[in-house]
Amino acid sequence: MAGNKKRRAAPEESRTTTEFYKLHTDAVRDLVEADESNSPEVSEEELQKYRSGSKFKLSDWTKAVLIKIWFAGSVCFFILWGLSSYIGAHLDLMLVFAIALGMVTDVLTNNILRYYAKTEGDNDRFMMFPKKSYITFPLNILYAIVLLFCVNMFYTLLNITLSAASRGSGLTIGVGPILFGIVYTAFDLLFITMKRTLRQIFQDAKKNAKGQ
Repeated sequence: MAGNKKRRAAPEESRTTTEFYKLHTDAVRDLVEADESNSPEVSEEELQKYRSGSKFKLSDWTKAVLIKIWFAGSVCFFILWGLSSYIGAHLDLMLVFAIALGMVTDVLTNNILRYYAKTEGDNDRFMMFPKKSYITFPLNILYAIVLLFCVNMFYTLLNITLSAASRGSGLTIGVGPILFGIVYTAFDLLFITMKRTLRQIFQDAKKNAKGQ
């Protein structure tokens, strides 16, 4: 009798084991084949449950500005301060500085902004060249040269004004990482805003032209 019970239990145990492995195999296959086309829609409220629960939250605009300031200031610290004693010619130093700024923007700053975007493309508004491609690398370097020229003009005008206000006492403000990061980011956001405004004007003009 005991032998018969074992023989009757064996098929049931085998079927349970087969179903167990089939269930897990199906789950693994669904996970591997998952993409945007076959994945269910998830509401923003549901996504918020799995995000950081910190009570101290910064807006997207504040995060983007702080990231830009930090990286610009870091490049100022390591390149402008770090290489100033090794590169004697001011123009050569500025060129190296601009190249480093453009490279960091393309490789680090913009990629971090893309990574922290809540949805794909949400932080494109904080980048001059939001679409990642090979051409953005040299474009960001050229853009950094323009920004650095504007920052240099700002410091020149600021020190001329301070010198005039102090009646030629020689009061000037040197280039420091924090102030440089703030000014550099301010010009960056100014140009980005101008680009977005001009694009909106052209789009509105095109719509009006089509509507007539």
